[in-house]
Amino acid sequence: MGLDTVLVAVGDKDKDRLEALAATAADIAEPAGATVELAHVFTEEEYERAKDQLDFDDQSEVTPAEVAKRYVTIREMGDRLDEAGVRFGWHGSLSNGTSEGERIVELAETVDADLIVVGGRKRSPAGKAIFGSTAQEVMLNSPCPVTFVRGD
Repeated sequence: MGLDTVLVAVGDKDKDRLEALAATAADIAEPAGATVELAHVFTEEEYERAKDQLDFDDQSEVTPAEVAKRYVTIREMGDRLDEAGVRFGWHGSLSNGTSEGERIVELAETVDADLIVVGGRKRSPAGKAIFGSTAQEVMLNSPCPVTFVRGD
């Protein structure tokens, strides 16, 4: 099994671990010649707010992928991957009543990912049970291996 596609899930909470996520993705993808697919899952409210803030000419025709491409976390990740010489693309998706974790797993299936990279922070077992965990949901339901990048 070769490594052709690495999906990196990037969310708003990943700003503090962006460097670690980018370095991990580049360290894995570059030697294999793999493409990194950056993905952001928007809630409906977040998507509408981002469209307004990003000042698109015709907001009725804007897709989640176009918003993701201009989203600061995706742009910064893309800049870091570009500096490392890694090919990348971007994807945006609306949660549409599903969890972020479910949408990330669906995106992994759509792009035929060989690996998913997700970020997170250390949480107690009780914290996971009460609040859930996107990274945990991805790890439990992923169609491929998952690399977890823990923030401080």
